[in-house]
Amino acid sequence: MQVHLVDGTYELFRHHFAVPSHVAGDGVEVAATRAVLGSLLGMLEGGATHVGVATDHVVESFRNDLFDGYKTGEATPLELFAQFALLEGVLAAAGFTVFAMVEHEADDALGAAAVKAAEDPRVERVLVCTPDKDLAQVVDDGLRIVQYDRRKDVVYDRDGVIGRFGVRPESIPDYLALVGDAADGIPGLPGWGAKSSSTILAHYGHFEAIPDDPGDWAVQVRGAARLADALVEGRADAELFRRLATLDLEAPVMGGVDDLRWAGPREGFAVACGRIDAPRLAERAERLAERRR
Repeated sequence: MQVHLVDGTYELFRHHFAVPSHVAGDGVEVAATRAVLGSLLGMLEGGATHVGVATDHVVESFRNDLFDGYKTGEATPLELFAQFALLEGVLAAAGFTVFAMVEHEADDALGAAAVKAAEDPRVERVLVCTPDKDLAQVVDDGLRIVQYDRRKDVVYDRDGVIGRFGVRPESIPDYLALVGDAADGIPGLPGWGAKSSSTILAHYGHFEAIPDDPGDWAVQVRGAARLADALVEGRADAELFRRLATLDLEAPVMGGVDDLRWAGPREGFAVACGRIDAPRLAERAERLAERRR
């Protein structure tokens, strides 16, 4: 079997800014929720059988306690933020397993679920469906975990991650600590850009293995002395940023892959679709469930 793990938060944002507005009869914006549901039904129609969806039930997580500059939900449009819980309810009614994160983030759930699913010998491949950089750290050919950008229809295995970032999957937290990640509010270290970071980490793997004296570096990069000074002076910051960029693989997810098998919509799904003005999506789900019986 193949397991599909979907970044519900990313999908909600992506569709919110891509589809026309649709306000339901109760005055609630529902366009993105309708679009995500339709997209996931399309995934099932394409042959997916075991699907888990991770969401940020609240945007803040334990990382906000570690770093004041970490991302919050303040910039999220209210009409989009209001759809987080709506999406979770609709997807659950549709029969999908939803990981609604509170203390953790959706990315933690995706990583934790990927590793847990890969432990099952019946699983041929785990597709982590998100383009987010930090999920590249769980890509593992040995465990059959890949990252899948559904919008671009591109699959990244270990070699794909190296081609994309210039570093191995296990170095992704170090890479993000040095370069920074604006989407998550991680500033990175001064002077450390994508090229210098990938060149150095490709050789050393982790930043604590990089010699303090640039004269001892086994690779040549421009501005090596400046980069070395920034790393020595900012090592504590780099360690914190790496902690922020490292997924917590103990996040609460499913008990096993059988929990992810889609067996059709649950009772109340038609009502949920009525709330978002999507009766045709309810019909699609019922037809699909009938074909699989």
